[in-house]
Amino acid sequence: MNISYYCQHVLGIGHFHRSMEICKALSEKHAVTLILGGPPVEIDQPQISVLQLPGLQMDETFQNMVACQPGKPLEQVKSNRQKMLFHHFLEKKPDVFITELYPFGRKAFRFELEPVLKGIREKTLSPCLCYCSVRDILVEKTSGKEKFERRVVKTLSEFFAGILIHSDPAIITLDTTFDLYDEIDIPIHYTGFIAKQAARTGRKEIRKRLNLKPNTKLIVASIGGGSVGAEFLSTVVEAFHFLQVPHSHLQIFCGPYCSKSHYAKLQESVQGNISVDRFTSRFPAWLEAADLSLSMAGYNTCMNLVRSGIPSLVFPFEQNREQQLRAQKLGQKAPISILDKNDLHPPVLAELMRSQLQKQRLCTDIMLEGATETMKQIEVWHQRHNSHD
Repeated sequence: MNISYYCQHVLGIGHFHRSMEICKALSEKHAVTLILGGPPVEIDQPQISVLQLPGLQMDETFQNMVACQPGKPLEQVKSNRQKMLFHHFLEKKPDVFITELYPFGRKAFRFELEPVLKGIREKTLSPCLCYCSVRDILVEKTSGKEKFERRVVKTLSEFFAGILIHSDPAIITLDTTFDLYDEIDIPIHYTGFIAKQAARTGRKEIRKRLNLKPNTKLIVASIGGGSVGAEFLSTVVEAFHFLQVPHSHLQIFCGPYCSKSHYAKLQESVQGNISVDRFTSRFPAWLEAADLSLSMAGYNTCMNLVRSGIPSLVFPFEQNREQQLRAQKLGQKAPISILDKNDLHPPVLAELMRSQLQKQRLCTDIMLEGATETMKQIEVWHQRHNSHD
């Protein structure tokens, strides 16, 4: 099959990394083009073709869309994107088109997606099966929820052939945050969560690089892409000084989008047993090497935590309940404990860290092979469609 996968990240990089894992699985047997349109990201998968649309992202207030390239008029960028995306379908003629999140989100990108979807439906573009790829929990609407959900159901019915939900239904189902779930009239398949595999050799290698003794406790603190959460990392540094655990080391990853000022402040804390880096492409390996993780509770981070089984403290993003809900559900089966604002006093956090360090790793039966299962289900649906033609 010739598959095109559309991912638009506008704030963090979680959507991108989840999409990349799916594309890696698909590319094992099929030709894959990953269509991106957010801030630049590094891609080290030569077997995956990339169509980079002119970049759009959220502004500093998280309220408005702006061009990634300073000075570029928004309408010009949108026009260029629309033309490039439509031309891709005219030229490449994919058999399958997968949209990450849309229409459950990314409403702001209807301007470029609807011409393609209508072209496929009206047969001005080559035949193509369209599927929606969506995570476990939607960011809930504060107003106009019913109108939004009605539009989602209508869009799915008009243009899409199926939905791939990247969750374990024993943990959480989409109807938890989508009330009109039962009115969806196209096939739905739960793939399990998408969790990146870690190289088992990573633990020994990383601990040797840090010159850690066998009994040294390695603590990893991170905030994903780094757009939010820098203050949390500063609190972790302060709490580490209260920890009073002999032979301990703190490794901080502040994310590629962490501001220069926050990064510089964190760099000031570097000393013999505290190290700070912007980002690592080997985060799962670091979790294998560590004894405790402190982080926010985004989808990808949580899946890494569950995969590794590491005792964890998570501080969910406060502007919506997505991360809080996910952490609560996963914490019933994994050694994940939730922090709130009252826990962010350094002595209090230090005590919680001490307690969590006493816990053991825990393997769970949570479904984590969502990328491979996505590939298998796409093949099933495609074969079924062809057999009916």
